[in-house]
Amino acid sequence: MHALRSFLLRNRGLFFFLLGMLMFRSALADWNTVPTGSMQPTIHVGDRIVVDRMAYDLRLPFTHLALLHRADPQRGDIVIIDSAATDERLVKRVVGLPGDRIALRGNVLYVNGHAASYRPTHVTGIAQDRTQPASYADESVAGRHHLIRLARYLPSPASNYGPVTVPADHYLAMGDNRDDSYDSRFFGFVPRGEIVGRACFVAVSLDPARHGLPRPDRWGLALQ
Repeated sequence: MHALRSFLLRNRGLFFFLLGMLMFRSALADWNTVPTGSMQPTIHVGDRIVVDRMAYDLRLPFTHLALLHRADPQRGDIVIIDSAATDERLVKRVVGLPGDRIALRGNVLYVNGHAASYRPTHVTGIAQDRTQPASYADESVAGRHHLIRLARYLPSPASNYGPVTVPADHYLAMGDNRDDSYDSRFFGFVPRGEIVGRACFVAVSLDPARHGLPRPDRWGLALQ
């Protein structure tokens, strides 16, 4: 005990710095490496994303206890979910808000009976395309738009889904890689309290398919 006390006294500056960094990451901002392709093409495998943990709530550090409610997630937000249903942290896009009626028909999204609009586009640099060819489109819903990835030959069984009505204080979240995403179509609605932040931008990107070589064209890329 005496040795530990002496060590802490000698290194108290480092101790308080590390404690401050942990509190900062827990309550204000965080960064996460994305290991899967469920949000391609918006977020690539190997992207390290910066998360605004104060976007919706100010929380007591190291807990999910909200001290101050600041805003609610909006349709189209990319959110970080501490999911009890999957027992892991997820990065998904908010598709349905409380009270929304959501359906997919052949991967066409319907929100409250209105179909999203789609504009085909071209995307390069997705390693998954080498073994699983895909098409890409710009999906537009209620003024918000983003890119999605659709498998050409192996659509997900969840490409037809619903209709479902999102319950109060819950959200429906999907990955932009619509045919290769484990999301609300499989594990259910996301409780509001499990949404802990909003993804803002890519800090650094390393390509695991090329032995971790950097992808500098993605550094600082804003996420939408």
